Amino acid sequence: MARNLVIVESPAKSRTLARFLGKDFDIIATVGHIIDLPKSKLGIDTDNNFVPQYTVIEGKQKVIRELVKAAKKATTVYLAPDPDREGEAIAWHVANSLKDKSKAELVRVTFNEITKRAVVGAIEHPREIDMNLVNAQQARRVLDRLVGYTVSPFLWKTIARNLSAGRVQSVALRLVCEREEEVTSFTPREYWQIAAQLESKKGEQFKARLHKIGDLTVVKPSELKGKNKVCINTEEEVKGYLTELKEAQFVVVSIKKSEKSRRPYAPFITSTLQQEAAKAHGFSPKVTMRIAQELYEGIEMGSEGPTGLITYMRTDSTRIASEALTGARQYIEETFGKEYLPAKPQVYSRKKQAQDAHEAIRPTYLTLPPENVKRYLTPRQFKLYRLIWNRFVASQMKPARFTIETVDIKADRFTLRATAQRIKFDGFLKLYRAEKEPDENGNGKNGLENLPKLNEKDLLKLLKLEPNQSFTKPPARYSEAMLVKRLEADGIGRPSTYATIISTLKDRKYVDLDQRKLTPTDLGKTVNLILVKHLPKIFNVKFTANMEKELDSIEEGKDEWVDVLDAFYKPFKKTIDGLKVKESEIKASLTEKTDIACEKCGSPMIVKWGRNGRFLACSAYPKCKFTKPLPGEEEQNKTNEKCEKCGSPMVIKTGRFGRFLACSAYPECKNTKPITLGIKCPKPGCGGDIVEKQTRGRKLFYGCSNYPKCDFASWDKPVVRACPVCNHPYMLQKVSKVKGEYLKCPECKHTITIESSEEKPVT
Repeated sequence: MARNLVIVESPAKSRTLARFLGKDFDIIATVGHIIDLPKSKLGIDTDNNFVPQYTVIEGKQKVIRELVKAAKKATTVYLAPDPDREGEAIAWHVANSLKDKSKAELVRVTFNEITKRAVVGAIEHPREIDMNLVNAQQARRVLDRLVGYTVSPFLWKTIARNLSAGRVQSVALRLVCEREEEVTSFTPREYWQIAAQLESKKGEQFKARLHKIGDLTVVKPSELKGKNKVCINTEEEVKGYLTELKEAQFVVVSIKKSEKSRRPYAPFITSTLQQEAAKAHGFSPKVTMRIAQELYEGIEMGSEGPTGLITYMRTDSTRIASEALTGARQYIEETFGKEYLPAKPQVYSRKKQAQDAHEAIRPTYLTLPPENVKRYLTPRQFKLYRLIWNRFVASQMKPARFTIETVDIKADRFTLRATAQRIKFDGFLKLYRAEKEPDENGNGKNGLENLPKLNEKDLLKLLKLEPNQSFTKPPARYSEAMLVKRLEADGIGRPSTYATIISTLKDRKYVDLDQRKLTPTDLGKTVNLILVKHLPKIFNVKFTANMEKELDSIEEGKDEWVDVLDAFYKPFKKTIDGLKVKESEIKASLTEKTDIACEKCGSPMIVKWGRNGRFLACSAYPKCKFTKPLPGEEEQNKTNEKCEKCGSPMVIKTGRFGRFLACSAYPECKNTKPITLGIKCPKPGCGGDIVEKQTRGRKLFYGCSNYPKCDFASWDKPVVRACPVCNHPYMLQKVSKVKGEYLKCPECKHTITIESSEEKPVT
């Protein structure tokens, strides 16, 4: 009989811990929270210090019975949920469920990594439950419930039933909507750049760009601030400059060489891991955190058993344990040589708001490099583990050093410049290079010229001039990675909430993800409009960030959680009460009258809002309940396909599992079927069609209609176009920051541009 009981959150973690604790320990998982606020009501006594009315979560009664039964047999119960606010709250709820039913001693243990050293150390040094952490979690939960269960009914009465608002998610929605407004209202501005293709005395060619006109530096419109700058705005200006340059003599007047170094990136914290995983592998924050949780809790590794491969993945600290630093330095010296090892460990600055409760995300065992454990990991697990491993080890390597050569060339009153950058010492770049996302203007990483050996006063031959017309671009729409970065910079949310914030916006259909960019739906725009107009303070970036700081103060024991909630709730309730008299007026402002007559009763149709956006409804409701799509959307959703049951046109509709074809004669005919791409499944002998599908996270992919008999699937959209090289029957539509949109053959990998009818290889 075991004399000790360890209670964790996850069954996967249970299996890993069992390796280290031996037969004297029973391990049981709660599988998340066991106690929470009720779903059916507010569950908070706002007149009595915001006392939460906790209830057992549906289905968790059995878990509690098992915990009580096991606790009665134990002398000590170790409460070991995750080492954060949520984990502390789970430990507290478990303790409250056991304390009157068992005589066992209840203690709290936490570990940042699931290794024998960390686990045994935690068992040997238990502590009491940290009520500051519990109260911080309670405050957040109560605060979110007060906002959600109060503002959501306001949305039901003004827009549509079953909508919801969240204290933090709605601020994230506001950021997405405001960026969309910037994009749609942006007016492009024309500007020109001039490059010259030149040839040295030895016949070596290179390119130089117009740098100065007289004493004025040629810049883009966004760089015009300051003195002695000029922007080439029109084609007429360019023509004049080209005429002068064609007659000019090109002479090398200056050659400068310099060196610069680039320090390695800090090891991952939650936000940077989510950003880099999105840029490198297209993972959503939710997917990244799920995979990281698997790596943390333990991967089954043959005879070794379940092994936790990374440290805790919810952290905002770049701090590294001294033992891990020592191990990393030893690995670098043995693997790459002394020349890659700095004299002292690299230490990275901490952000002001960082809690610093946990280390940075790093591998737990430097004896398990990614390639050595690849056979035990899924492709996604391997990609993320390799990313974490490489980033951590590289963070302790020497900086990379570069030689930069800058050549200025005089051509009468014009100065042209060519620049080359060469790696002098690769340093950390030998192991890790971060993915680069386009900047705010959509620009990627700039390439630098390879220069021939030149000397001052060398005469150069002009081969051709290359004028290039460009237009300023609007700020980029947020990708999931960019939004996480913005949330972190503004102090919105915390490491444990970024993934949930974005997935909630997608699940509520407030935003769409199109080519990795977040765009607000019409429904999202309307919800944001109402919230920002009528609750501007609550859904304000600065107000929400300040509330996060107050929650942190509760965790640090500086503020009482009831006082923080009281200061928030009184003005909040006053605002909500004032809105109740305006609900009908607000709803009326969103209802549009039309000249369209109802097909059932002849009454005028009006535009109303529903869970999935706008639609036409009969104004005689509830006597007449006829509805139909808006004319533009109805026309847009029509297809050339006929219903095989009644012959009516099929239309595209969107449901719980994505888009599908439905008969336009509904409800008389209820025929539906998946959207096919007109391409047969490539698997031999299958005979199925490739159809549109959607993951649980609403991410679009393409699979076989014969699933589950056939497992063909592709993230990239197959296109009906035969490969011009190998005649494969279809190609895949892809997009990248550098190439834009292009087609790629899945068989021979030949690529061609989409925009042109000519088949041009993509460089």
